[in-house]
Order: sequence, then C-alpha cells, then structure tokens
Amino acid sequence: MNDRILVAPKRCAVYCRVSSDEGLDQAFNSIDAQKEAGHAFIASQRAEGWIPVADDYDDPAYSGGNMDRPALRRLLADIESHRVDIIVVYKIDRLSRSLADFAKMVELFERHNVSFSAVTQQINSATSMGRLMLNVLLSFAQFEREVTSERIRDKFAASKAKGMWMGGVVPLGYRVQDRKLLVVPHEAEIVRRIFRDFADTHCTTDMVRAFMAEGIVSKRGKPFSKQALYKVLHNRAYIGEMVHKDKSYPGQHDAILDKAVWDAVHAVLGQDANEKKSRTLTRNSPPALLRGLLFSPSGSRMTPSAATKRTGGGKHYLYYIDSNRVSYGKGPDTFRSISADQIEGLVIEQLLSALQTPAMIQGVWDAVRKEVTDIDEPTVVLAMRNLAAVWKSLFPIEQTRIVNLLIERIQLTPDSVEIEWHATGWSALANEFTPGTIGSEMAEMENQ
Repeated sequence: MNDRILVAPKRCAVYCRVSSDEGLDQAFNSIDAQKEAGHAFIASQRAEGWIPVADDYDDPAYSGGNMDRPALRRLLADIESHRVDIIVVYKIDRLSRSLADFAKMVELFERHNVSFSAVTQQINSATSMGRLMLNVLLSFAQFEREVTSERIRDKFAASKAKGMWMGGVVPLGYRVQDRKLLVVPHEAEIVRRIFRDFADTHCTTDMVRAFMAEGIVSKRGKPFSKQALYKVLHNRAYIGEMVHKDKSYPGQHDAILDKAVWDAVHAVLGQDANEKKSRTLTRNSPPALLRGLLFSPSGSRMTPSAATKRTGGGKHYLYYIDSNRVSYGKGPDTFRSISADQIEGLVIEQLLSALQTPAMIQGVWDAVRKEVTDIDEPTVVLAMRNLAAVWKSLFPIEQTRIVNLLIERIQLTPDSVEIEWHATGWSALANEFTPGTIGSEMAEMENQ
C-alpha cells in the first residue's frame, strides 16, 4: 500500500471589491459572483492543501485607487497576524488599481510569506514570472484608471463650457432639475436685495444687522454672515454664467441680475479689495504671537488683523479682533479690538513671570508632575530659568513656537487675562533646555 503524502494546509482569504453601489441590492450581485468564483477556485486546489478562512473580505462600493477600504485594512491586519497564507481575488485589479499601493502590499505579502492568485488570470505571485506579470497587468490597470480620470475631467470641463450645471452647492436663488438651474422666485428676490443693499450702503456689516432684524436667512436657514454675503456677491451664476477654472461660459440657466447691477457692485468691491490689501497680513508681516490662543469674554476666538496708518510713513499696526465681529459686525456681545502690542506684552510678562517667580515655578511644577512622570523638579526649574535668560534674543517665529508649546488658551475677562498652561508643553521645553542642549548653551552665553 502506497504511503499517502500529507500536504500542509494553506489558509485562503477571498477578497472582493466593486467600485459602485449599483446593483448591490439585487439578490445576486457582483460581490456574490466574485465570492462564488473565489471559493470554487479554492475548492479546485484542495489537493494542494487550500482551505478557506472563516470570513470573507468584501468591500462594496469602494474604489481600487487607494487603500482606504475597511475589508482591505482587515485583510492586511490578518496577514500581519499570520492568519492568512494565500489571497484569492477574481482579478488582480480587485485588490488594487494603483501600482504604488500594490507594491506596498507585495512587500507586506513577501514579508509574511503570503502569495495570491487571480481566478481569471493564471498568475501566482509565488514565482518571479508571476510577479512580473502582476506588475505588467497592474501598470495597465493604473493606466486605464488615469485615462478614465482624464476622460471624466475633460467631459466635466466640456459640459461646463456648454453652460451645464455639473453639481456642487446649489446657489441661493436656484434649484436643480435635470442638471439645469431653475430660478426660485423668493430666493432670487433675496439675491437682488443683497446686490441692491450693497450698492447703496457699501457695508456688509450693516446688511448683516438688517437681515438679522428682518429674519432673512440663507438657503440653509442660517443667518447671513459677511463672508456669506461676499460669496453671493462674487457668484457669476447670477448673471447667467457658469465658471470652470476661472473661465466663464454662458450658462443654460436664466440670470437673476442685470449685468449693469453686477458691474456697479463689482466696481465697489474692486475698490474695497485694493484697500484691504494694505490691511492684510502677509508672509512678510510679523508673526501673530497669539494666533489661535486668544478668546474674548464671550468665548469667541480673537483673530489677528492689521492696519496701516496713512500718515507717519505708513506704519503697520497689528491688533486682535473678535471673530464674531468679523463675521456679523459689531453687536452687544462682541468684544472690542485690542492692540497686539498691549495683549502680547501682558502675556509675555506672565510667561516670563512663570519662568522666574518661585510661586509660579511651583505652580507649573505641580501641573507638570500630574501629567508627566518621567521628569524631575530640578529639570523643569532649570529649563524655565534658561528660557527666561534667552527669551529676548529669540527670533519672533521661535517665540511664537514656544508660546504655542506652553499655552493652551488665553481667556480675556472684563478685568483680567487668564492663561491655561500645557503641562506636557513644559515637559517638552525642559528637554530643550536641559544641560548639554543648544537651549542651555544659549542661556549660558546670555548670562556671561
């Protein structure tokens, strides 16, 4: 009697994917067909020890152009946990259409001695010839995907050039039917009112107040902000045009405004834009030390802004303004603007005080040791004193970095400035100013 040769079992995972949700509600769909073919293929290789794993890996309605797919992530995790020996797919582009992503997966497969096979393509990644064929086929799959993307972009641009509506946020004043914008009369009247009021007042702040008082709201039922009004004022759909990549084309929809009204409003907007340039913070402007950290008494964020004094050589002034005032204009709850020099000076004063005053040092140490266990008190104290010694010699951008490292929030109240510290920030700072680091060497140079 011949001895029977035992074959080691090979655990096979069936991976299935479709790009669209079309047909998924049918009794038997593409995912089911892929799965059935995969299990039949595994059954045909039973003599080689192939056995299916307990669960399948299905990604319905997911693109193969990236790896952000739940079933694929689960499959890769199971491979790393040594629960899979072979991956079975209907076609290799079910696994990936990106050559770069596929190369990452192959690297993972080889690291964990995992191979894979395609039911309709006689490919075995365990051989060098199989890997060559995989790369060739995936190159064509990626080429096909890129050509398809280009074709879609070209079709989108051509449709826009014909004035067709191709999706997106529907503008106030319109609704969509059969890819065409149709005028909504009561919304169109609000659009005309916005242009009419701006032409008369030149002031979106006054318009926001008036609209709030009258209960006039946006398409989504929210009060108009100044930014929302400017968005309406710049939308060329209202003069019957469709825009694509900064080019305007005659639209297939009816205009809400006369061109003369549009031109009159944009003459004013052009003047405002030129004036605003002189007040805008640029890359060459001094960094706003407290950007994102400062909050008004009502809890709204204080945002940095700038102004240029026309007399005295055009001196540049930086200040912080209530974000609610930026959006909705001055109201009963909006906080006044505050000079950057004034508020930043107060914060730096408190910061340096924390670095030098024994009571503040103790308070900081008490906060740090609650959050950080691998640092001692002398290290924190030394770091604080070293930073105080070099603070004035630091570049503004470095001062800003350290302020953001140490401070979580600065809360303005009617009569004080309250600072919330980052406990872990003090720990990170201590590492920068411990003996032997650049920070401590700078402090020693300053003290000499």
